[in-house]
Amino acid sequence: MPNDEPEEPRAQDHDLLPDAKAELQGMLKEGMHHPSTKPVLTGAAVGAVAGWILPVVGPIIGGVAGAGVMLYKRLRP
Repeated sequence: MPNDEPEEPRAQDHDLLPDAKAELQGMLKEGMHHPSTKPVLTGAAVGAVAGWILPVVGPIIGGVAGAGVMLYKRLRP
């Protein structure tokens, strides 16, 4: 009987934090010239607006969440 489940997680799942750290360092060094900066800032802006509209979340938490989602999507498309 074949086992359909992988025996260990995919390699890309293990490297999320080091990849995020490297991406953020690149964004800090290159500024707006880095390819991830504009999408992450756009995600932060959209999250801040959504947080401003939702009474429980608030714009700061919404902005951080939006930036985090866009950074994750840049790292794991």
